[in-house]
Amino acid sequence: MTTRVLAPFGARITDVVARRETGGYVVFTALDTIGPDPAPGQFYMVSADGWGSDGGRPFLPRAFSVAAAERSGDGVRLEFLLEAVGPGTALLAALEPGATLTITGPLGRPFSAPRDLKPDAPGAILVGGGIGIAPIAILRRHLSGQGIPMRTLLGFRDETHSGGFELFGSCQEVGLAFEDGHRGHQGYVTDLLRVALKGDDAASAAVYACGPPPMLEAVREICAGRGAAAELAMESPMACGYGACFGCAVPLADGGYMRLCVDGPVVRADQIETALIAGSGH
Repeated sequence: MTTRVLAPFGARITDVVARRETGGYVVFTALDTIGPDPAPGQFYMVSADGWGSDGGRPFLPRAFSVAAAERSGDGVRLEFLLEAVGPGTALLAALEPGATLTITGPLGRPFSAPRDLKPDAPGAILVGGGIGIAPIAILRRHLSGQGIPMRTLLGFRDETHSGGFELFGSCQEVGLAFEDGHRGHQGYVTDLLRVALKGDDAASAAVYACGPPPMLEAVREICAGRGAAAELAMESPMACGYGACFGCAVPLADGGYMRLCVDGPVVRADQIETALIAGSGH
């Protein structure tokens, strides 16, 4: 598994330089003037002005995978995809250009290269669900820049919860599944994965996935049944992001636990007992 990249020590202030709404979600861009470039699959601990003011929620930073990162002369521009579902995400979703943001990161272990995950892998299969498409978007751009062939499969509940398509460029190159059937395949994105893994080449596949826990658990089971190697970008409640609080413990298949913030958030599907982690969910 890929060694994680170490971030500059401590939190730092960044400026919000852009914001846009997309299909029920919000994408905001922060300019990090001193931090390193994140690798696909890594995350940041994020908080905003007003965090915990007057003794109210939210109390702790939130962990967010980065959806895109672009280096320029004044630093690296980080894009985050989010949905306003609670007090923390509501504050972040309301940020406008000119606001400030406190971040720590990039943190955690990123995705491995396809040949590191499976030596004979001819390419990659990327699977994203809902707001979990964020790390799949940056991974897709990274693999494309290296000329690695891939298939991208995205699944959504309905049109209201289907933002972020622009992160993937031309959607003509993306397989789509909607639970409400208004576009693409009617059903789950894991239905598309089952089709993609049919045939004798399934055992050489390198699968990468991020999405809600039931989707990740289905990906884990499908890949185990087909002999395909898979990495899952998981989430779990995090208070610190660097292994001190043990709030993000994930059970391992061979017994014991890993701390998702330092041993993940990207984990090999065959190393964990389950992807259905209490308290997680996009």
